[in-house]
Amino acid sequence: MDVVVLTDKRYLGPSLGHGDPMEGYIDNLLTEDRLVMEALETCGLTVDRRAWCDTRMDWSLTKSALFRTTWDYFDRWDAFSPWLHRVQGQTRLFNAAPIVHWNLDKHYLQDLEQQGVKVVPTAFIRRQSFLPLFELMAQRGWSDVVIKPAIAGAAVDTYRVTRAGEVVTLSPEPPSTGDSESLWDALLAKQDMLVQPFLPHVIESGEKSLIWIDGEVTHGVLKRAKSGDFRVQDDHGGTVAPLSVTQTDKDLTQDIMTKCLQHCASQGWEAPLYARVDLMRNEESEWLVSELEMVEPELWFRFHPEAAQTLAQAIKARLATSA
Repeated sequence: MDVVVLTDKRYLGPSLGHGDPMEGYIDNLLTEDRLVMEALETCGLTVDRRAWCDTRMDWSLTKSALFRTTWDYFDRWDAFSPWLHRVQGQTRLFNAAPIVHWNLDKHYLQDLEQQGVKVVPTAFIRRQSFLPLFELMAQRGWSDVVIKPAIAGAAVDTYRVTRAGEVVTLSPEPPSTGDSESLWDALLAKQDMLVQPFLPHVIESGEKSLIWIDGEVTHGVLKRAKSGDFRVQDDHGGTVAPLSVTQTDKDLTQDIMTKCLQHCASQGWEAPLYARVDLMRNEESEWLVSELEMVEPELWFRFHPEAAQTLAQAIKARLATSA
């Protein structure tokens, strides 16, 4: 086997009734994986699709494994982390295991900033620090913030907290009752957290995502939140549409990725094969990196199928050099 496309076991033969609210979501991710597999097969590679947690799989029997829709890793971290450490010694991973380990934790934003990448200002708070949220906001001069876990995806445990005098607004409403400080304490008790100033332009301009594959900016999308929300993910009612990528977009993305590659090289890591650069605009109209996803980012091949072919050709080339 040349390539195993990695997924979440929930996405192997999912059975949904017509009209199920998850139907479109599942259809999209299955389409994305199909496009990748077809592109790999077109390149003459043998391909399979498996759940990362498949206990029957002997990973030494495949030349490589490609992270795609492994979107349960943060819910199953206690299983995923040891699996990753074990499998990295049995087959080649795309992206490479050191990059995956680094990029799983959003502390990577600090490394990017040290390389000169402009990122959304971020306070990193270690688990069980029990630093009062409003005290931190006052220290930073922030009255409107987004809080999120250091290891997570799909806006899980992500909230907007706004303070105007004695009036505090929390969005979305948390599953359990309590004020924002109680929520903050509960989240911080179980995981490292990030605090970032809320950037109002995300409501007006949305979030840009530029797709980078093996040195090329192939395409992009524009994500917008639904009315009354700030989360742009389609999991939460957001919308996504193809982006007309400008030369400015390409130049900015290439500059960010050049600095990312410099960091990877300084660590002795293999260069990433793919990345998604998420950008938000600040009040000075600068585009800042909100996230740089290099583990299992949604790459929206359904909007630009040619990019799946670019990815497949790059995988074939890398496998050839290691043969």
